[in-house]
Amino acid sequence: MGLTRRSFLTAPTALAATSLLPAGLLSALAAETPASPDLSDWDKVRAQFVLDPAYMHFASFFIASHPAPVREAIEGYRRAIDANPFLVIERGLFEDDAHNMPLQVRTEIGRYLGGRAEDVCLTPNTTTGLALVYHGLPLKPGDEVLCTTHDHYSHHESIRLATERAGASMRKIPLFADAASASTDSLIAALLAGIGPKTRVVGLTWVHSSSGIRLPIREISAALRARNGAPLLLVVDGVHGLGSTDETIATMGCDYFCAGTHKWMFAPRGTGLIWANADNWARLHPMIPSFSDWDQYTAWEKNEKPASPNNANRMSPGGFVAYDHQWATAAAFRMHQQMGPARVAARIRSLNDQCKTGLAENPRVKIHTPKSGDLSAGLVSFEVEGVKPADVVKQLLARNIVASTSPYAITYARLAPSLVNTPEEVERAVRAVREISG
Repeated sequence: MGLTRRSFLTAPTALAATSLLPAGLLSALAAETPASPDLSDWDKVRAQFVLDPAYMHFASFFIASHPAPVREAIEGYRRAIDANPFLVIERGLFEDDAHNMPLQVRTEIGRYLGGRAEDVCLTPNTTTGLALVYHGLPLKPGDEVLCTTHDHYSHHESIRLATERAGASMRKIPLFADAASASTDSLIAALLAGIGPKTRVVGLTWVHSSSGIRLPIREISAALRARNGAPLLLVVDGVHGLGSTDETIATMGCDYFCAGTHKWMFAPRGTGLIWANADNWARLHPMIPSFSDWDQYTAWEKNEKPASPNNANRMSPGGFVAYDHQWATAAAFRMHQQMGPARVAARIRSLNDQCKTGLAENPRVKIHTPKSGDLSAGLVSFEVEGVKPADVVKQLLARNIVASTSPYAITYARLAPSLVNTPEEVERAVRAVREISG
């Protein structure tokens, strides 16, 4: 069959993979590749997952259950690689752009983010992305990276390790005493007040997995640009906002956006991204040899350093990876485009509003997540008076409700209504918390 660049970019993922192989195998695998499913209502979306129906799953943000389009893409690539590993990998990585599978993935991601393929670096997870950015920054002795006391272990440690290596420093400030009562103005004011004369980089988390607050990154970015003083770089851990919130990442205002895609995006486990524009990629120093940047490779062949500016390809960690998973990432982004990011965000907001409203009616429950959907996303953090968070989760599990605790020094119970849940399930979870609270 003939294959143009246009048809390759729009083909189903598994079919695209098998186009690299002999026609007989292509025909066999194409016959096994279903058309895109009907995702016109939420029952049809939930039907794409094979989650155990004996449980109500309110911790799906932790790591994704692969929906049918992603499972099928993974299996298609896996069959292709198993049948002809050298040809599939050799052609999928090192032939022209029309057959370059990482480029096809980056094209889908760039489209979803509102940017370009060349803005996107593929990583295995958020932690790796943050480490690549912070270690890649040209920090000098005396420079300071400012972050908050609310960030995750991976964010804090990425900064600590990078600043220690560079002889720079890190400083943590609180943005709020109580996330539930924070406002956009108070968050911006706290951050601006915390910036010091040595601050060169600001690290923030878009949606906090501790309290569930969603920082107004677009407004914060504008405030940072408008302030007097030296320009600052803004690094964002965006993992719990990507796929749960309707926002155009490429115009949000941050300089570096790091996220795993195996949470709210439902992409294959072990996949992630960094987004930045060309100028910001050029600032960084790569940490791991790339298998994606030809300039780096040809410079090595000549025993020279690359002459061209650093870029997203050069920052992408090289070495062989689970290509069936990495390449199937495109299927998850296509699925979200088919559902519609605004529609997805509205559904998640509706379920979480319902959860917060129901919990708020219980006088023995304290909610730590802002009530407003403008400052929250898909996580609801709460405490039950007199019951340890871990015990709340255990008692919910005894009722076949999968919840979680936040992995921080101060921990809360969490319910995370998502696309795999129904309003009826949310009501049952709220009722179960009411029973636990006595």
